[in-house]
This record gives sequence, C-alpha cells and structure tokens, in this order.
Amino acid sequence: MFSKDESSIQSCQKRTTVEIHLPDGRVYSGPRGKAVGQFLRALPEWHHPQIVGAVVNDELRELTYPIEMDARVCPVTMEDADGARIYRRSITFLLEAAFEELFPDLMLLVDHSVASGGYFCRVQNGALNYSEIRQLEERMRKIVADDLPMERRIVPLDEAVAYFQQKNYTDKVQLLKYRKRDMLVLYRLKDHQDYHHGYMVPSTGFLKWFTLRPLEDGFVLQYPRRHSPDVLLPMPAYPRLLNAFRQYEKWLTRLGIDSVGALNDAIVAGRAKEVILVSEALHEQQISEIAEEIVKRADQARIVLIAGPSSSGKTTFSKRLAVQLLAQGISPFALEMDNYFVDRDATPLGEDGNPDYEALSALNTTVLQDHLQRLLAGEEVQLPHFNFKTGKSEPGEVMTLARGQLIILEGIHGLNPDLLGGISPEQTFRVYVSCLTQLNLDRYNRISTTDSRLIRRILRDSRERGYSAQQTICRWEMVRRGEKRHIFPYQENADAMFNSALVFELSVLGHLVEPLLRQSSHGTPEYVEAKRLLSFLQWFQPIDPDLVPDNSILREFIGDSILKDFKIWKNHNGLEEII
Repeated sequence: MFSKDESSIQSCQKRTTVEIHLPDGRVYSGPRGKAVGQFLRALPEWHHPQIVGAVVNDELRELTYPIEMDARVCPVTMEDADGARIYRRSITFLLEAAFEELFPDLMLLVDHSVASGGYFCRVQNGALNYSEIRQLEERMRKIVADDLPMERRIVPLDEAVAYFQQKNYTDKVQLLKYRKRDMLVLYRLKDHQDYHHGYMVPSTGFLKWFTLRPLEDGFVLQYPRRHSPDVLLPMPAYPRLLNAFRQYEKWLTRLGIDSVGALNDAIVAGRAKEVILVSEALHEQQISEIAEEIVKRADQARIVLIAGPSSSGKTTFSKRLAVQLLAQGISPFALEMDNYFVDRDATPLGEDGNPDYEALSALNTTVLQDHLQRLLAGEEVQLPHFNFKTGKSEPGEVMTLARGQLIILEGIHGLNPDLLGGISPEQTFRVYVSCLTQLNLDRYNRISTTDSRLIRRILRDSRERGYSAQQTICRWEMVRRGEKRHIFPYQENADAMFNSALVFELSVLGHLVEPLLRQSSHGTPEYVEAKRLLSFLQWFQPIDPDLVPDNSILREFIGDSILKDFKIWKNHNGLEEII
C-alpha cells in the first residue's frame, strides 16, 4: 500500500535543465533540448577514443539527438561496433560528395571491404589515374578541415525518388520502389544528398582518419579498425580475395542483378526460381573446378585443408566437394580436427584469463601431424575422439587409408602454416570458404558480409542449439575476435577460394529470422543490434524457402539438407559406401 504521508510530493514547474546519467555513475546537467553530443563533449574522454554516437535510454541515437528529459546515456565510440559503422558510413558519404563534386560525369561504386580496414572502390564508366585519386583525397581533407555539417532531413519518399531520378541514380530508384514507408531520411553535405542505412556523425570534422590507396583498376578508401581507431594499418596485398570478388561480380552480371533493387525486380517479376537455379549452378560449377584442381595434384597433395569464418557454409561445402571428388574417382576421408583438442585442463588461457579454445595450442598439433604422416604412409592409426562432456581425449576409431585416398580436414586453423609445420606444403591443398557478399543495396550502401553470416548463424543456432537470437548476438563479438586472430590473417595462403554467398539468400532468410530478432529484450545491447538487422532486412522482397534446393549451402542454416547425414565409410569388404 502507499504511504499516507504524501507531503514530499508536490507540483512544480518544469526545469530548464536535464541530466544525463552515464553507466559509470557520473551525472552531467545541461539545458533541456541540447543535443546529446553537446553533453558528451564535456567528458574528458571525448576524443579517447572519439565518441561518434550514443545509446539513449536503450536506443541508438546520433549525436544530434536532443535530450528533452533526464536520460540514461552510454557513449558510443569508434571502438564499438555501432561506432565503427557510423564512422565508415560517414566517411563513405564524404567520399561520394567529394567525388561527385570533382567528377560529375563518372559513376563511383563502393564495391567490397578489405581486411586491413577499408572499401575497394572503382569507377564503373571509367577509371581514375594516380593524380586524380590524390586530387580526390585532397578535396576530402579540405571538406574535413572545413568541418561542414552533415544535415539529416526526413523527406517524403516521392521527393527522394524525384531527386535520385534527376541524378540518374537508377539503382536507388529501383530500391526505393519497394520501400514500405512513405518517408525517407536524407543526409546533405554541401549540394550532395543521399540516404544511408544507419546514422552519421554530425559534421565532417569527425572524419580525420582515412586515406585513398590506388589498387589495380580502382582504389581503397582506408579507415581505422576498431582496435586502433586513430591508426591506419598497413594494407597487405590480397590478390586471391580480390579475384574471388571479381568472380562474384561476373556471376551477378550473368544473373542481370547488380543491386538489391534489381533482385527485388526479379522476384516480383516471377524470376525467383531462375535466380536460385542459376546461382546454385554457379556454386556447383565452382566446387567442381576446385575438385578438378585437387585431382590434378592428388598424387602429391593428399591433405585437403578447409577453413573459413563462422557460418560460411564450410560443412556443406566439404560434403559437396567430397561428392565431386567421388564423381572424379577420388575417395576422400573426413578427419575431424575437433577430435585433436587437448584435455580441457591443458587448454591455454586467453588474455581474459578464460580458456581459449580457438588458440592453435588448444589442439594437439604434434599428434595430428604424426597421425597424418602415418595415414599417408598407409599405416593403421588409432584416431582420437574428444569427449566434450568430460573434456578428455579418448581412443577413437582405427583407420587405414586406401591407396590414393585423400584426407579432408576442416577447421578454423586450416590455413595457418603452423598447424602442420612438420608436413610439406606440397602435400596439402588449402581452401578458404567465406560468404563474400558483393550484392549491395546500391552503389554506396554496402551489404556487410559479417551481417549475412550473423543472420545465417542466428537461424542455425535457433534450430540446432535452441539459442535465442539474443544469445547468438551476445556471443558474436567473441566469435569475430577469434576470426580476426586465427582466420583472416591466413586467407591469402589458400590454393582456392570458395565464395558461399548466394545472391538471393537474404530474401529467403529475412522473414525466417525476423520473429527471432523481435524476441530480443529491450534494454540490452543485443536489442540495439537486432533492431538494426530488422531495419536492414526490410529492403528485401521475400522468397519462399521451399524453392531452395536440398543440397544448397543455405540448407545448412534453414534445415532439411540432404547432406546433413552424408558420409563415406568402408564396409567389412573394404568397399566404399555412402550413407
């Protein structure tokens, strides 16, 4: 019951000031209606690292968001995932504004991301020489020095479409044709306007860290990585990865789909089956070509190593590769890397003091190398079996390789040269598998390969492990940290790359993952991420999952894969059987 003493409760005039309450207990007061960025500028850590956004009462906001009442505020910096996205989005907007000012008759494309932190960009109807790239960077730096506002406006959709039609931005007009809301957020920088899928910094003065690096027929817009937000890292060569993106670009050309708007047009026109069948055929063609390369080297390279980041479809790829090898007369044996874990009490500790199961030293590489060498020599080997319940290594099956039989070894360390240090590289064939999405919303709004993989993983975790979307999102940062440490540095070691991205996949996955994302609890960091993904998926027209073939990479995530229980084993007569 309420206390009868209500003398402390009384009517009052609205204060002219409001307070923001920070996560560490600090409280700042200022005039009502001031932007949250003006409050945060008072913090001593404003530049360390640079604050570029804020979570206000559990909602991600731009620094221009007005504080009209007392609020809980958590600063978002360039070291945070959302802060990194805000910075990269803003630096892209700066690039396109400067490019349009200097080269109004050319068409710039922001093509794909690069591992060192950046976007590969190219001119669709021409090319820039070295001097022009330097001129473009100088113009960008002048705009940064002028600290010009990046004005946010909400306009009627018809007004935005008319603007893009006048600019001849057909890809943007195509995309907006399917927008479900009748308003659109446009950003303005000088005379240039565009929409971007997400928030921006308030002005160009925030965008101090970037450079343009010429690369082949384009250039890289380089920006800092999260762990070093005020440093541009050296950019290593990545010819194999670049070639994989170029191949995917050719696939999109064959399909006649160069943006999400074009994909939506194809779906609405009833071409979904055609898009799916051709996309899957291109996957099968590439797997067949990789199998042919393995067969050519099979006399010497009898260990096929497969690695790639989470949710890239490595398991399905490995099985489809095995089928192709069988069709070409080569029998593969799948050796599970996970069975070579050291006992849990011997697992190395990470920087946080917890067991680091993704470290290379979490595997008994000495035993693995010994077993591989003996198997290749035709010896009988007692393989280990790791008991995940007890955390102990136990005796597993006894195995002898048949003459000419290959070993397929899948795991995150497959491209690390230290995994099989005692085995000659000539005895291995290394394959990198990743979801290298190149289909973008339009010429300036990229689809993140990381987002595609996260959406895949949310669906698989829900179906196979009973995890909520919130649980998967919570673990994702740790997964990403392991990829950056153990996988991405070695991707150029691959003999072949398989791009597991499918042009139609987000149209299939979107309405399947939506109810899972909507269950995320308000007031959590995972809710902010779920809301962002939901907003992003609204751009895609749906495709019926039943149209997806039962051997597709996507079936690994949505279920009902014909390859789920596929394996090869030898019966008592020594003959191969497929189950």
